[in-house]
Amino acid sequence: MLKIIDIYILRRYLMTFTVMLLMFIPIGIVIDVSEKVNKMIEKNIAIGDILVYYVDFTIYFANLLFPIFLFLSVIWFTSKLANNTEIIAILSSGISFQRFLRPYFIGATIVSIFALIMGFFLVPKASKGFNDFRYENLKGSNKTRETSDIFRQINKDEYIYVSNYNYLSKTGFNFVHEKFNGTQLVERVDANRIRYNEETKSYTLYNYNKRTIGEFNDVLESSSKEIKEYNFEPDDLTPVIYVAETMTIGQLNDFINKERKKGNANINTYLVVFYKKFSLPVSAFILTIIAVAVSSMKRRGGMGVNLAIGICIAFTFIFFDKVFGTMAEKSSISPLIAVWFPNTVFGILAFYLLRNAKR
Repeated sequence: MLKIIDIYILRRYLMTFTVMLLMFIPIGIVIDVSEKVNKMIEKNIAIGDILVYYVDFTIYFANLLFPIFLFLSVIWFTSKLANNTEIIAILSSGISFQRFLRPYFIGATIVSIFALIMGFFLVPKASKGFNDFRYENLKGSNKTRETSDIFRQINKDEYIYVSNYNYLSKTGFNFVHEKFNGTQLVERVDANRIRYNEETKSYTLYNYNKRTIGEFNDVLESSSKEIKEYNFEPDDLTPVIYVAETMTIGQLNDFINKERKKGNANINTYLVVFYKKFSLPVSAFILTIIAVAVSSMKRRGGMGVNLAIGICIAFTFIFFDKVFGTMAEKSSISPLIAVWFPNTVFGILAFYLLRNAKR
């Protein structure tokens, strides 16, 4: 049963975290508006669409940065408790340091469950709305959602390429489809433009050229327009992280299983997004322990020293998270190990700091 001291700390925990979000999210919105207001006015975007975009923006970035906001908020209010000698009074009353941590764990549990639900269901929808708006209205006149070249392996022996792709019109440019037999190229299709037909689940290729590689002679086919059926979906032409971020946990799991059967070379990228949905809430507990251990003692420099230490730890955590996530996507390192490595390292750090804090 919660005591008065538990309710007091828990209320401070949740209130400070909420205030931290309410302070920084509007700042992010103001910065985003200042960068994009010219394009919004130029394209005469409806106010309603802009408001929906910023609702999605808020959910997307609150989920992305919530561990850091949580970490800094815990350091902030725990440092105030320490500076006011409230922690000394609590521990002097006979309450153990472990018992003192109980309301912190309850707060971290509440925040983690909320973050887990958001990551599974709300954030994918917000990510889709956020990125759709950006690529439709804010990425230049051609409205392509990816300017760099897009390569995909659609099964064991087939590869596709487009120079860029418009998700909203389901149109790609400079399309290439190659089919191999082992390491031997047996067929290549080129088209200036490819468009997906939702009604017939087929593709229309413009300025179509096909070369079938023969043992002695090649067979060439050409036409101004050709309708073909291919064993890939329009989502195979979208940026891989973007696709994964817009799916709920069930959809993402099914998508990963389908792509694994097709031998998709980008499977690690999808797995990184999948595992992060689980690792992000766990980081709330680890960062809470570190924040309490760092800020629970009264320091000569006051709250500023605790905040400086906290910011250094927070940026180190972000660095580890980004570096190992990228390593999993670009190398042979296991995505599971890469995603959970920062939590493991900082979990050990949390245990060490907690032992010293108890002393």
